[in-house]
Amino acid sequence: MLIFGIDTCCSAATSAIFDGEKLLAQTVINHKKTHSQKIMPQIESLFSLSELNVSDIDYFAAAVGPGSFTGVRIGVATVKGMAQALNKPCVSVSTLEALAYPLSSFSGIVCPILDARREQVYNAKFKSGERLCPDRALALSELLDELKGEKVIFLGDGVFPYKDEILKAMPDAVFAPATLKMNIAGSVCEVAYEKIMKGEILSAKELTPSYIRLSQAEQSAKDGEI
Repeated sequence: MLIFGIDTCCSAATSAIFDGEKLLAQTVINHKKTHSQKIMPQIESLFSLSELNVSDIDYFAAAVGPGSFTGVRIGVATVKGMAQALNKPCVSVSTLEALAYPLSSFSGIVCPILDARREQVYNAKFKSGERLCPDRALALSELLDELKGEKVIFLGDGVFPYKDEILKAMPDAVFAPATLKMNIAGSVCEVAYEKIMKGEILSAKELTPSYIRLSQAEQSAKDGEI
């Protein structure tokens, strides 16, 4: 079994190929958010260096959000196009679940956060590999109130703008190292593998973004209707 995975929802643009047991190849570029320009050359390089063809892939997995609205659309559209062209199944993976996956052995709460703007973060909480709440957007202050007294490790690109605020509220907070703090497609593939084993697969047509909330333009339009 070969799984191709992609994540362009966060600061890094990343793609990977996983065979169900080991990561065969992975690309990560975390320099400037120009995913629309960088993701296809990455994918071409990924297949060239791994000596595989796109037609060899059995399942196509995408991180579908939450995250950057533009980034989410790029990743989902790329995977939909590849899978549809080959008539292959897809797997939908939460960006937050993929972020948390490498830290499943952490004894406390694994808390990925992404900057959702408007003084909010995208978040979900996990413990021992189990999800504690759905993906959501909420005020950082509300999240920190929820976490008081808990052993927590934070990760995700929301850490960068909010680290000082987190430490002020939770001086004992732990932060993941740089290599685990960012989104990587290998984790998307591993989460996808577990979903495939449970039969949680989709057609390319059924693969859709998970934005969690309206974009600022959509919200402004909605507010104008009131």
